[in-house]
Amino acid sequence: MKSIYVWIFVLSTGLLASLPGAAQTVPNKLFAADSTQPVAIRGSVSELVNGKQIPLVGATVQWVNTSVGTITDAEGHFQLSLQPAYTRLIVSYVGYQTDTLTVTNPTGAVTVTLRSTRTLQEVTVSGAPGQLDRINPIQTEFINQRTLAKAACCNLSESFETNASVSVSYSDAVTGSKQIQFLGLGGQYVQTNVENIPTVRGLATTFGLNYIPGTWITSIDVGKGAGSVVNGYESMSGQMNVELQKPDDKQTLFINAYANSFGRIEGNVNWSKALSKKWSMGVLGHASTLRTEIDQNNDGFRDLPLYTQINAINRYKYTSDRYMAQFGIKVLYEDRDGGQLSKFGASRYSFLNTTKRLEFFSKTAKLYPEKPYKGLGLILNGVHHEQTAHFGFAPYEGQQQTFYANLIYQSIIGTTNNSFKAGLSYLLDDYREQYRAIGTARTESVPGAFVEYTYTYPEKLTLVLGGRLDFHNLFGTQFTPRAHLKYNLSQAITVRASAGRGFRAANPFAENFGYLVSSRAVFLNKALQAESSWNYGLSITNDFELLGKKASFVVDYHRTDFQNQLIVDIEHPGELYFYNLTDSGNKGRSFANSFQAELNVQPAKRFEVKAAYRFFDVEQSMGGPFGEERLLPKMMVSRDRILLNAGYALPFDKWKFDATLQWNGPRRIPYLREGYVHSSYQNMPTEEAPGFYNLNAQVSRAFRSGWEIYLGGENLTGFRQLNPIVAANDPFGARFDAGSQVWGPITGRMVYVGFRFKPLI
Repeated sequence: MKSIYVWIFVLSTGLLASLPGAAQTVPNKLFAADSTQPVAIRGSVSELVNGKQIPLVGATVQWVNTSVGTITDAEGHFQLSLQPAYTRLIVSYVGYQTDTLTVTNPTGAVTVTLRSTRTLQEVTVSGAPGQLDRINPIQTEFINQRTLAKAACCNLSESFETNASVSVSYSDAVTGSKQIQFLGLGGQYVQTNVENIPTVRGLATTFGLNYIPGTWITSIDVGKGAGSVVNGYESMSGQMNVELQKPDDKQTLFINAYANSFGRIEGNVNWSKALSKKWSMGVLGHASTLRTEIDQNNDGFRDLPLYTQINAINRYKYTSDRYMAQFGIKVLYEDRDGGQLSKFGASRYSFLNTTKRLEFFSKTAKLYPEKPYKGLGLILNGVHHEQTAHFGFAPYEGQQQTFYANLIYQSIIGTTNNSFKAGLSYLLDDYREQYRAIGTARTESVPGAFVEYTYTYPEKLTLVLGGRLDFHNLFGTQFTPRAHLKYNLSQAITVRASAGRGFRAANPFAENFGYLVSSRAVFLNKALQAESSWNYGLSITNDFELLGKKASFVVDYHRTDFQNQLIVDIEHPGELYFYNLTDSGNKGRSFANSFQAELNVQPAKRFEVKAAYRFFDVEQSMGGPFGEERLLPKMMVSRDRILLNAGYALPFDKWKFDATLQWNGPRRIPYLREGYVHSSYQNMPTEEAPGFYNLNAQVSRAFRSGWEIYLGGENLTGFRQLNPIVAANDPFGARFDAGSQVWGPITGRMVYVGFRFKPLI
């Protein structure tokens, strides 16, 4: 692996090239992969108070005489896609004079200072409820720092508490790992990137969401359905891209500390510094720990594992008129100790896990100021991941080594209304896993090529057609076509449609860690084939006025059809089976239908309300290897979910209040009643867990000195699942199972407190 890092460094420093918008999920970002030509204009909007520039949050920035616009984030910053036929921007905010300016240099940052209100010559919509990306042809929700600050947001898994599309829950009652559900499917089917580098994948699927501290995040783009072919072939239900603080960020220092009533404490530091006119450096640091034993239901098991995590990134950035380069290194160490309480001594059932992770990344670019539509980009990434664990007396060892490269070229055909991206990629994955006496090992070598064409009819239509060929050494040649369409029926109503294929290789142990916390015998008797699926989506967005106030209503439907899938069968008490969907022959089916309706409204200034309803219909064929086939609802997936969120802020965000109420509907759970012996899938009884409510809330107070303190609570309704562990009194017995019965919160009410500090710029 050391030799791989050497080659990565040589290549990254020797090839300075990049591409505008090519390596990213969301086209309206300023640079693809943070290192290419501008396809968007960036800037900031503020007001002058006592000689100081104060950011204006939620100001509207749009191209004159178009519906193409955006709103400023929590720092007053904005990014807006370039429109070839337009050069004039209009900037507005309630209570301030609208400003119009002409853009002559799209590569530079625009700074706008608004004055207090006067009689306006022009009227534009000022701000927009909801945070759906209005420009992207892929239905994409934008989560900015302001939204993230509505909760403590200690890591990526805790960044979706106010989001209706993404659900997060504990996968079991012992390990503390959290998993997301998206479009009715697990997080492994979402391609999760960090700055357009595939990151939460492979062995990192187990705890990877905990490895990205929330205070490092500047934004999250959540795209539904098949993603861009530029980012790879693994996006099956969606694509998520996380942006971190950059080395050249104007906010050079950020400090955060957090503590909660369960005994968890953590600290975070973001620091950036300009080394010269062209060089800058950034450091992101995180440390957290929990050393308090909690057993609220008195079953003798820790409700949360004890843990310690140390996590850091050191990165550098070089910028000149025509060149840009960025590279850095990430290191992580974490240990976990769950299971029975310490009082059980040497005879206790324990879950022990240690993770060591080292990662190197590089992005390089050559800039073309005179041709902002053209570029060539290179992304390189190397990962070494080691993980050792014990489930009682059952040992586990896992190792992953990954090398990833993505070379992208972008240009136009005649005019900027016709653009394309094309490139080459390479992925090398080497996996070694051993659980008890079962060992799995595979090396994936996947060279690939892709092309993506975009047709734009300004103000009306955007069509994206993409395809890629990947030559997989284990699963043969794979073709991945994808298509996205955005059509503006009017200035207020937008329709989006998408279709595409995705495929991936599953990691049965890493993706199902929770099921291993049991006495189940594991059966993996047949080689697993690549998972593959088609995803189809349709959405309608309507911006309108409700009782004279701005509002938006979004309805979307997505369906995922699997041609093959890893079936995780826990229908047999005491046994865990992994097999292919295709083992059922042509009768095997697996699909996920997802419907969501979301209303966002601003009933008053600085007051936002969100109401959403989500419905899942997820089913899969079970029993193929046993000569049976029965279509059953997928385990642990709630058919219904309702979310209500309300947030209010005083002027200048001096005080902020936020509350989120969720109702999670019933879901199917395995039938594990004492004495039950599985004999047939056709006559097998089924059981459902009840629905439950969950309430989270937070209040924060900001000071002019740059300090902010916050106080909040999670699961304030106090609801918790009383007996999540089967046979907790006999953890080494045949019926013990801590992973397949967890359907609700394990811990009750939790209160937290913390502070954030940003020196005034």
